[in-house]
Amino acid sequence: MHLYEEQKIQIYNTLSGKKEVFKPIQDGYVGMYVCGPTVYSNVHLGNVRTFMSFDMVFRYLKHLGYKVRYVRNITDAGHLENDADVGEDKITKKARLEQIEPMEVVQRYTVDFHNILKTLNFLPPSIEPTATGHIIEQIELIKMIIDNGFAYEVNGSVYFDVHKFNENHDYGILSKRNLEDLIHNTRALDGQSDKKNPQDFALWKRAEPQHIMRWPSPWSDGFPGWHLECTAMSTKYLGDNFDIHGGGMDLKFPHHECEIAQSEAAKKQAPVNYWMHANMLHLNGQRMSKSTGNVVNPNELLSGENTFFSKAFAPSVIRFFNAQSSYRSVLDLTDDGLLASEKGFFRLMDAINVLDELKAGDSSTFNVSEWRQKCYDAMNDDFNSPILIAYLFEAAKQINQIKDGNASLVSKDLDLLKKTMNDFTFDVLGLVNVSKADTGTDKLAGAVELLIELRQQARANKDFALSDKIRDDLAAKGIQLNDGKDGTTFTTN
Repeated sequence: MHLYEEQKIQIYNTLSGKKEVFKPIQDGYVGMYVCGPTVYSNVHLGNVRTFMSFDMVFRYLKHLGYKVRYVRNITDAGHLENDADVGEDKITKKARLEQIEPMEVVQRYTVDFHNILKTLNFLPPSIEPTATGHIIEQIELIKMIIDNGFAYEVNGSVYFDVHKFNENHDYGILSKRNLEDLIHNTRALDGQSDKKNPQDFALWKRAEPQHIMRWPSPWSDGFPGWHLECTAMSTKYLGDNFDIHGGGMDLKFPHHECEIAQSEAAKKQAPVNYWMHANMLHLNGQRMSKSTGNVVNPNELLSGENTFFSKAFAPSVIRFFNAQSSYRSVLDLTDDGLLASEKGFFRLMDAINVLDELKAGDSSTFNVSEWRQKCYDAMNDDFNSPILIAYLFEAAKQINQIKDGNASLVSKDLDLLKKTMNDFTFDVLGLVNVSKADTGTDKLAGAVELLIELRQQARANKDFALSDKIRDDLAAKGIQLNDGKDGTTFTTN
């Protein structure tokens, strides 16, 4: 008997606005799609929070015995600077500013994305498709939408007719927005747009002569709209109707709303049964923003090379910090919060490390089976990781009492406690068992800073051979020096 037959999950479905019992379309199998990054810059820490939340969901579903096909895409074309279908493609703009090929931009930041997720102990998705690898599928999808009467072509561009769709469907069903209100709050077209209405969105955009990324289509040489790629890729790999679609709260409108409209217009059915949205990550009580400087990237947090935090933090401490808050809650990243999480994380690891030393007793003073079910109940309640962690600490207290001779467990219960602690701590939460001494972040930072200072002195003395040797030897040890206008920082691989 599989665990999923014993444990019934409830998922908060954004579509209905309430928790619902999870019933997969096919018994024992789960199809899950999560919107991935647009690879035009280093991955944002807020995005990492979203991906980390769904990594935990993926892990728990697998733990229960489901066969999960987890699809997370890479957006490598078509994402314009403005949701109103105006502005420059983000990747093309980056390529133009740096005078490199767009696919060089894509490669650089895709590698960065993968490195960060590997460092943070993410499981890879089952499939990681790219937008540019599915142009044919997107063109075919547009043809279907046009044939069904929900799109129109103007001057080589194709737009989705939101007003036409809304006559017999509900545009706004996910975000709970009313089309009339959207019309009222939208500025009138300036006469230069090809759209019939401001609410319409692009399925295909004709490329201007200077636009580098372009593909042939029945309508023009151009590129697909941003919303279209996820519909094409999710339905290709998961079917026209699948179980779970996840993403950040910021994608609910218009991106996910447009996905629903596209699928219903083309396939004549709702694409997703359970919509899940992870909430925002704030920094010191305020929204992260590059324009205000209130932002820190994952490498800066891991290395300690930033002005917001007192030290570097181990990857598992960051995961633990994230799990101490519900994925649906706003999470405020602060130095005090991370320091507290670090203490809690090492306290939990210390207890787990004691487990192997414990000897079975003649009786059990702790009901392990009942506690184990409470752990499942927490995760079954919309993946409530904060409650799960509270139960893990309850067990840690019992472990320390057994160690001190104030409690005991018979052999069977001790084995069950060990297995359950390992299952939830490492398999489900994705933590890695390290001690405080193993991380050595403070000592490492001090040693590397000393070498950076020696390297700067060598460069000042024009001893470039020594300067290069320090850099190359550190790189060989997995420590990368980064020279910038504000000095030299380092990151670890």
